[in-house]
Amino acid sequence: MNAVVAVYSDWGIGCGGTQPLVVKADRKHFREVTGSGAVIVGRKTLADFPGGKPLKGRRNIVLTRQTLEIPGAETAKDVSEACAKTLGEAEVFVIGGESVYRAMLPHLTRVYVTKIDAQPVSDVFFPNLDADESWQITERSGLLEEDGLQYEFLTYERK
Repeated sequence: MNAVVAVYSDWGIGCGGTQPLVVKADRKHFREVTGSGAVIVGRKTLADFPGGKPLKGRRNIVLTRQTLEIPGAETAKDVSEACAKTLGEAEVFVIGGESVYRAMLPHLTRVYVTKIDAQPVSDVFFPNLDADESWQITERSGLLEEDGLQYEFLTYERK
């Protein structure tokens, strides 16, 4: 199972339910990486998507303790149910938010990280994979720049 995340220098991923800084190239990269797979997303993160709607062209599984009907998505009440629903999928991507990333981390083998060289105020964070000896960088794009912001695409894999 994979995850896709954009992080800031301090591994912050958002504030007030959204991303303070957005790199357009990251959004394109996200679509390319997740385009053919199923996604697992939290209810609050789904609410931040355009129109609060599931991603098109992908199987959307929303991790929530609430009993909800979400057009275009399935729901799962816990990690076990979310994992069971993805059996048989060629690729699965965990796409946030913080509590979903943390809950699914033990199941991840690869994380696609866009690391943005900035540190806006964040109130939610992704675990720092650089400080975790069980993860290693296996691919990196080198520094790129958009509108004065430097960023890099990195792939981390569990050792």
